[in-house]
Amino acid sequence: MFGDLFEEDFSFVSNNQCGKGKKSKSKDTEPPAPREFTKLSGIKNQGGTCYLNSLLQTLHFTPEFREALFSLGPEELGFLEDINKPNVKVRIIPLQLQRLFAQLLLLDQQAASTTDLTESFGWNSNEEMRQHDVQELNRILFSALETSLVGTSGHDLINRLYHGTVVNQIVCKECKNVSERQEDFLDLTVAVKDVSGLEEALWNMYVEEEYFENDNLYRCGACNKLVEAAKSAKLRKLPPFLTVSLLRFNFDFEKCERYKETSCYTFPIRINLRPFCEQSQLDDLEYMYELFSVIIHKGGCYGGHYHVYIKDVDALGNWQLKEESKLMTEEKVQKDTENIKEMENPLTILKGILSEEESKQIPVDQLGQKLLEKKGMSWNKKYRKQYGPIRKYLQTHSQIFRLSPDDNKVSLKEMYHKLQFGSDSQGQGLQSPSQNNDIQWTSESLCTVLKDSASGSHWFDLNDSKVQPIKEKDIEKQFQGKESAYMLFYRKSQLKRPSEAQANPRYRVPGHLLNEMDAANVELRKRRMDCDSADNNIDLHLHLGSHYKLSNGALHPSLSRKESVLDLTIDKRKTLGDLRQLIFQLLEFWEGDVILTTAKSLPAGLHLYQTLDGDEMTLGGIGLPDGADVFVWNGKEVGGMEVLPGLDHEPLLLNVLRLAGYNEGGKGQHFIESQHVVPCSAELSTLWKALASPGGIILMNSSGSDKEVENWKVVPEEDMKKTVRSVGLTDGSSILVLDSHDQSLVNVASGNLTAFMHDISWLQVKNFCRLEAEEKQVKITATVETVMSDIKIKAIQELQLGEELVNDSCLRPIKRNGKLLSPVPEDYTVKEAELKMGSLLGLCHGKAPTSTQLFLYFIVGSDLQGGPEMEIVVEETASVIECLNLMLEKSGLPGDNWHLRRINWCYEAGEALSEEGARLKELNVCSGDTLVITEGKLPPKGFLKVPIWWYKPLMHFGHQESMQDQVNCMTWMMGALQVSPEGDSPAYVQSDIGLCYAGDVEISGEAFLEDLKIQAMTLPFFQELSVPSPEFLRAWILESRRPGKLLRNNQQQLNEYKLGGRVEICIEPLQKEDNLGPSDLLLRVQMGIPGERDYYHSVDLVWDISKECTAWALRHRLAAHYSLPVEKIEIAKYFPEKFEWMTISSWTQQMSKRKRKKKQESLQSAPFHLKDGDIIGVKNLLLEDGKDFSTVRDDIGKETQRQLAMEKKKSRQAQRLQNNVFSVGKVTTKHRKPEVALSINVGIFR
Repeated sequence: MFGDLFEEDFSFVSNNQCGKGKKSKSKDTEPPAPREFTKLSGIKNQGGTCYLNSLLQTLHFTPEFREALFSLGPEELGFLEDINKPNVKVRIIPLQLQRLFAQLLLLDQQAASTTDLTESFGWNSNEEMRQHDVQELNRILFSALETSLVGTSGHDLINRLYHGTVVNQIVCKECKNVSERQEDFLDLTVAVKDVSGLEEALWNMYVEEEYFENDNLYRCGACNKLVEAAKSAKLRKLPPFLTVSLLRFNFDFEKCERYKETSCYTFPIRINLRPFCEQSQLDDLEYMYELFSVIIHKGGCYGGHYHVYIKDVDALGNWQLKEESKLMTEEKVQKDTENIKEMENPLTILKGILSEEESKQIPVDQLGQKLLEKKGMSWNKKYRKQYGPIRKYLQTHSQIFRLSPDDNKVSLKEMYHKLQFGSDSQGQGLQSPSQNNDIQWTSESLCTVLKDSASGSHWFDLNDSKVQPIKEKDIEKQFQGKESAYMLFYRKSQLKRPSEAQANPRYRVPGHLLNEMDAANVELRKRRMDCDSADNNIDLHLHLGSHYKLSNGALHPSLSRKESVLDLTIDKRKTLGDLRQLIFQLLEFWEGDVILTTAKSLPAGLHLYQTLDGDEMTLGGIGLPDGADVFVWNGKEVGGMEVLPGLDHEPLLLNVLRLAGYNEGGKGQHFIESQHVVPCSAELSTLWKALASPGGIILMNSSGSDKEVENWKVVPEEDMKKTVRSVGLTDGSSILVLDSHDQSLVNVASGNLTAFMHDISWLQVKNFCRLEAEEKQVKITATVETVMSDIKIKAIQELQLGEELVNDSCLRPIKRNGKLLSPVPEDYTVKEAELKMGSLLGLCHGKAPTSTQLFLYFIVGSDLQGGPEMEIVVEETASVIECLNLMLEKSGLPGDNWHLRRINWCYEAGEALSEEGARLKELNVCSGDTLVITEGKLPPKGFLKVPIWWYKPLMHFGHQESMQDQVNCMTWMMGALQVSPEGDSPAYVQSDIGLCYAGDVEISGEAFLEDLKIQAMTLPFFQELSVPSPEFLRAWILESRRPGKLLRNNQQQLNEYKLGGRVEICIEPLQKEDNLGPSDLLLRVQMGIPGERDYYHSVDLVWDISKECTAWALRHRLAAHYSLPVEKIEIAKYFPEKFEWMTISSWTQQMSKRKRKKKQESLQSAPFHLKDGDIIGVKNLLLEDGKDFSTVRDDIGKETQRQLAMEKKKSRQAQRLQNNVFSVGKVTTKHRKPEVALSINVGIFR
């Protein structure tokens, strides 16, 4: 859709010329590209007009439509030049369509522009950037054309070509009366959903009948009563061109969104419409249609891209696949090469010269002069080396040439005077190959197009500006998928094209448009020639050797650049000899040979590389680029000094560094930096002698300006004989020169520099020892190798604190939020402590941990945000229980009913440290970690500590309760989780169920579910109840304070349920033993109270779903349970978290014959997700008609949820305002733009 979004509109009649010698040309001065090998023109995309381009190409390749439009002359439509004249009616839309079709037929450009056409529609730039539906455009464009052509001979153009009729009939089965209604159509809209193809869709529309029977009867006008009847439709009148629109876009009422049908939908190349027509007695040819255009949509329902497959009915294009086109091109190039060789043959040239002479005999010397004038090069320079002297060549070909007795004059023998060489053939050989290959779009050549040997029309893919040939079988790829057919265009097989229209784009084009297109093609050729000349011009910078000097191995100008450099623009198709001759003409003062050598400006200066040879070669052939530097000299010396060109003698500019100015005050080393130019072929030993003093060393840093210590390497003795380039030094590389006295300031080990100016930095230390200098902060200079204990001592001195703090203080890094981190071990260096320059440290009381100790934070209780955070230092070899005892001692907590947990990434109590004998180091506990002291002892390994809840369904109140009682009870149930005043375990929880905390059970993971139930029965809460055995208890996993997964099978081990360490179990008492099988589903079923918005008490229903779990099966199970007819109940599932009911439909309604019965899906999948414990409501339709399953409690719950949501929304809005969310630079959600109706503005011509 946005392929040519930023492409400019290049008018084909522009008079702009390409400036010669310009290197960059803007789009408005470049001529449009010529047509490609298909010889068909595309249409430019204005941003979102691919749908318009596809439809316009279809109309253009409908010859009958195109020629009918061309038949309307200016006397009926007016002139475009009169559009702004008052009281003059100009039918601008058909005029612009005529002009566009003429451009597509005749104008030699790759793609035509629709800007003028869309302006005639009244569209602005926003409309051109907005994509619309091509089916909608087809109807609107036809309507606009009909309105524009009112009162002309083309007023019925659309109806004549595209109009058809459909007749709808209803036949009474009793009196056989026929009720008939006729409808007109310009296109047929057919269904795609649940249909395999076009023929099936037409069969459903025009063959199958719809019956009115049973409860759906038809009122017959003749019988005047409700009767059974049959409804059908037939095609009464067929148009010459049949347009079929496919309903690819549908609406999903469940998701409330549109979607695209991408299923397989076939359509034939040829179709017989006889079965769908009212009159079927005519000849088959009357019903046969052939496909000639397929508009294709790629994408989704909210956007995408259109392109079109079109059959070239008039054979206007060159249909060749890439392989065949490449083979033909190679053959044509070979033939052209042979022709050029023939025209370059001296025998042909000499015969041509002599045939033009009226005297029939000329002197041999004069013949050589005429050859020079014609070819621009003498015989001696062009042919002597291969053929010898010209006189000898003439004697050798005595059968053609006749020489005088003295061999001074020559003529052609009489038989060769009959050969005439026209001026066109003589000049042909002088043209460039590109000119020979160009197709000249004149009135003669346009009528000739290349075609392959196969007969018949061919298909093309027209995708905006691009046109590609395709095979007919490629259409099958558009049957399905995101890229698939969207509109089909058929033409009657009876419509035959005249022979003079074949391969003739000028056929039936009005004369004034022919003249306009011919003139535009001439202008285009002229612009392309001018721009081609400009494209071949290159700029050269000629450096004059007489104005340069050699210094430090590089060339430098001795005068200003204006005087030393000559800028020259030349055609790269010129030869090197032409360039040399031009330089001779420009430099009149030059004496001696002119040697041209390529040069390049380097950081060290100008350097020479390759000398240019071969005067007969073109500048483009020798690879001379635009903007190249060329040095003009004698090839030996510059300013009396020898110059060595080439890559091996390239000068390098190196940065030479020396260490100096070391200051013990801590400001660090400083560089003295200088630049030196050395040849890349120089040896390092030469460099060392020139830069270093005796005893000095050189360190290399090949990474340029990077002065990191690890990049510096000492040059070993064995590398001193290597060249500068071979060791990796390039322009900008740095070397460090250390004299003998400098080496004492650094450490050189293993050839690496281990201390350096860059490593010397400073740290900040702040006093936290609660003394007089509490707020004071100092800077301490240090290197990466400085030990932390030295920094601490220096900080105590700078802060003027007592020496006693040396043994009773430590340094702790400070985070940006002010939090003190764990102390840094005093035997660490700055590098080991991972401190950066400028890091802030706190001087605090207490000893720093050693490298074998851990500094830990710990918190007591579950309130991690509000509780105080304490610190402790322990050995990393200490066990968990030892660490816990130290923390309990420091926090003053009594007893041993505690355990330790880690803090997870949410800053909540996470994994428990269950192995009390394990060492902290083995459990990967590190310095700076935070642990939580949690109340309660952990169960032994392999045991679970499970909280047990008592579960009693409270949902459904008796119908004898008053409405006010129900509301009050519901208000209580909507309350928050209740906690006892003593702060013990929770007592009650928000829900439509009753939950009461009973206590904890500690049990082995290898125990059975029955054992868990037995232990739960021993809790004090259960002892007050009379539960006969574990079979009278049902166990559920508690999820979000509601029963979740049902635990069935008393003989299954708890480990097999994968309960986890934080599982909670609720126990439900039963009136009878529970023995649920693996395929049994437990549902809470409740019957609605007739006339009231309430339900009777729920009952448990066990449903075997081993065979199926469908709505149909559930309805039969519930009907059998309540002894009601299946069709007289309605059922729904309750979603308590939303206070909503969802009706469960059975899909048993009567369906039309042509609709397929949908496959019933399992209720355990979306959207019901039926599971154990779900509540199913049942309505008895024998006693009540209403299908509303909601209750008063649901209304209250929804209102409460709505109020909570409103409060949360207001809170979020207030937070956004406070945080300036809507300030500049914040990212906002991009909403989809609203859809805008498509329209075309048309004048009034009635």
